[in-house]
Amino acid sequence: MFSSTVLALSNRPLVRRLVTGSSATRGLVERFVAGDTLDEALTATAALVADGRLVTLDHLGEHTTDAAQATANRDAYVTLLDRLAELALAERLDGHALLERLDGQAASVEVSVKLSALGAALPGTLALDNAAAICAAAARAGTTVTVDMEDHTTVDATLETVGKLRVEYPWVGAVLQSALRRTEGDCRDLADSRVRLVKGAYAEPASVAYQAKAEVDESYERCLALLLAGSGYPMIGSHDPRMIALAEAREPGTFEFQMLYGVRVDEQRRLAAAGHRMRVYTPYGADWYGYFARRLAERPANLGFLLRSLVRSS
Repeated sequence: MFSSTVLALSNRPLVRRLVTGSSATRGLVERFVAGDTLDEALTATAALVADGRLVTLDHLGEHTTDAAQATANRDAYVTLLDRLAELALAERLDGHALLERLDGQAASVEVSVKLSALGAALPGTLALDNAAAICAAAARAGTTVTVDMEDHTTVDATLETVGKLRVEYPWVGAVLQSALRRTEGDCRDLADSRVRLVKGAYAEPASVAYQAKAEVDESYERCLALLLAGSGYPMIGSHDPRMIALAEAREPGTFEFQMLYGVRVDEQRRLAAAGHRMRVYTPYGADWYGYFARRLAERPANLGFLLRSLVRSS
C-alpha cells in the first residue's frame, strides 16, 4: 500500500516539479544515481571495479514518445559502450582489466536498457532497431546487454524483443519480476538463459500481481529455485538477506548477485570479498526522476529523509 501510494503521488506534475526543482533533493539523488554525465558514471564505474564489484550501467530515461529522443537515448548508449571499449584497451596496456569478459554470460561492466526509452511506445520497429544497435556496440566492446522489465503491460512485448535480439546476440539478458503471477512460468521458459530476477518496483493491480509482501517473497523463492536449477546464468537482483542466503551456498561463478547503487554497500563488499560475483546496478543521467521515485517508494525512510530536507529548505 505504501509503495503504490508513493508511486501514484510521484506521477502528479506538482510533486514532480517540487522534487526536481529543489536543491534539497540532490543529496538523496546522489545516493542512488552516479551523476548526470557519462564522465561521472565512468568515474563511479572505475571505483566499483577497483573495489572488486561488477557493474551494469543504466542511462536513465523511460516512456519516450518522441522518435528523436529515442534515437538520442540509443546514441547515448553507443557512446557509453565506445568509451568503455577505449578505456578497457588503455587499461589492458597497463595490465588492468576494466572491461574483463568473465565468461560467455558476463563481463565486468555491461549495460541495462529500457525499451520504453528506445521508442517502444512508437509505431514500427524503432525500439527493436535501437536495441539492436546497442547490442552491436556491446559486441564490439566485448560486453553484454540486459533488457530491463517495466510494468506488466510491457512484459510480452519486452520478452518478444529479447527473443529477437538473442537470434544474433544470445547473451542478451532478460528481467523477470516475482511480483507478477505469470513469472514462475516465464522462469521455466527462460531458465537456460541470462535472467535477472527481481521482486518488482511497479504498482500493479491484484489481477496480475501479488499484493502481499509474503506472497511476493514466496514467488521469488520459487522462481529463484527454477533459475538455479536451470542451465542458464541467474542474476539475483535482491537486497533481501533470505534470498541472498538461499543462493550464497552455491558455487561462486555460476550466477551473480545484483544490488542497486548506494544500497547495502557493506553487504555488496562482503559478497564480493567472499568470491561471489556482485554486480551494482548503476544509473546515471539527468532524467532521474522516475527511477528516483521508485527508490522512494521502496522504503519509508527514504521518503522521510526527502520530506525533512524539503521542509528545511523551504
